[in-house]
Amino acid sequence: MTQAFSASLAIAAPEVILGIGAMVLLMIGVFTGERSARFMTTLSVVLLFVTALWLIFATPDGRAFDGSFELDAFARFMKILVLIGSAATMILTVGYAESDHFNRFEFPVIICLSTVGMMVMVSAGDLIALYMGLELQSLAAYVIAAFHRDSVKSTEAGLKYFVLGALSSGILLYGASMVYGFTGQIEFEAIARALSGETRSVGLLVGLVFVIAGLSFKLSLVPFHMWTPDVYEGSPTPVTAFFASAPKVAAMGLLTRFTMEGFGPFVADWRQVLVFVSILSMAFGAFAAIGQTNIKRLMAYSSIGHMGYALVGLSAGDAAGVRGVAVYMAIYMTMTLGVFAVVMAMRRREGQTQDVYELKGLSQTNPSMALALTVLMLSLAGLPPLGGFIAKYYVFMAAVGAGLWPLAIIGVVTSVVSLFYYLRIVKVMWFDEPAAGFVPASLELRGVLAVSTLFIFPVYIFFAGPILAAAQTAASSFF
Repeated sequence: MTQAFSASLAIAAPEVILGIGAMVLLMIGVFTGERSARFMTTLSVVLLFVTALWLIFATPDGRAFDGSFELDAFARFMKILVLIGSAATMILTVGYAESDHFNRFEFPVIICLSTVGMMVMVSAGDLIALYMGLELQSLAAYVIAAFHRDSVKSTEAGLKYFVLGALSSGILLYGASMVYGFTGQIEFEAIARALSGETRSVGLLVGLVFVIAGLSFKLSLVPFHMWTPDVYEGSPTPVTAFFASAPKVAAMGLLTRFTMEGFGPFVADWRQVLVFVSILSMAFGAFAAIGQTNIKRLMAYSSIGHMGYALVGLSAGDAAGVRGVAVYMAIYMTMTLGVFAVVMAMRRREGQTQDVYELKGLSQTNPSMALALTVLMLSLAGLPPLGGFIAKYYVFMAAVGAGLWPLAIIGVVTSVVSLFYYLRIVKVMWFDEPAAGFVPASLELRGVLAVSTLFIFPVYIFFAGPILAAAQTAASSFF
């Protein structure tokens, strides 16, 4: 028994390290006070880096805690993305905090705790671990959404997110209870074995749909997207950057594991649900963003559309589809963090601005930022040869390979529609008369923007092989 527990701890060591480290950081912050915010952020980034190194080099694959927790190539790939996203968010915060009264040591600690939840989500092997990881991530998210206690918009964002998040948790729990009731199992592999010898029962399919609905809320998928624009706009910008990156990766990883590992025998049934949700999300994200002038709300609708594109790959239900999802989430997270670095840099002496038309003539006042944002916008639109095009290529080709060519065609059409609002930002930056320039961005913001832009083009173009190989290895975990 002791040996089995120690083996389980070895497999879950990154989560243990990060969780204990977060508690230690909290105590350090309590005793050093508010002035330690920058130092605490630095320590938190170091902690995430150490966790990533331990995950890569010192953590064995395997199943822990009687199957509740599993670490395989897919979990490892998605966890690394989560850790990178969380670390990048905290680096962005360093350059933003002092200028917007965001200088509190609690923020990096909460991000670390949320990251623990996301890592558990990706490795969840049963319905209990699924819910525990999801709620640990969500509870931290509710707090940081309302982190600006003196801001009405931030408080409203936190309240909306909490109320709708509680509703989605109830839906997910109801679905999980139905799955357990009809199979007698909570472990994903045991559920799959039970399903392989059963006919489709209506109650079990209802449970499956309810669980997918609960997870769709976290991914901002239509029709569970209603919280996204308001929460993105009202939350502090570093929080919005966080919501748009690492939690999306974790939720997509959890949905992939739940469908592929737990409901593999029912692929024809959950594929119908995912195709329906994917089409709604791609179409709504493309058309609803056209009239937006607030760049944070625009990115909210953009994220809805992009999660729909990722579902195109998952709907294929095969190794090519999972590989496409893994590649897509890596590129999407990188693009999003780069865009939010620019959003945080949109600051004049009188304060922060979020209006798209405040970017007028940026090519003349700040050519390097305008060039970087142009690359990111064109990549989000999916234009070749940028990283966003390659990401969409893999998910669309996976759908075509699975016979879902109408879904791929809809994806291409909605990508063309979305090109309108991405190109509008490019047009404003390069062809409009210049507005007043922004104050110089911090080194941290410029660094994240540079890394994101260089990854999208040209780094990914010339070094795509290792990333694709890692994604292929991740996908093989289920097949």
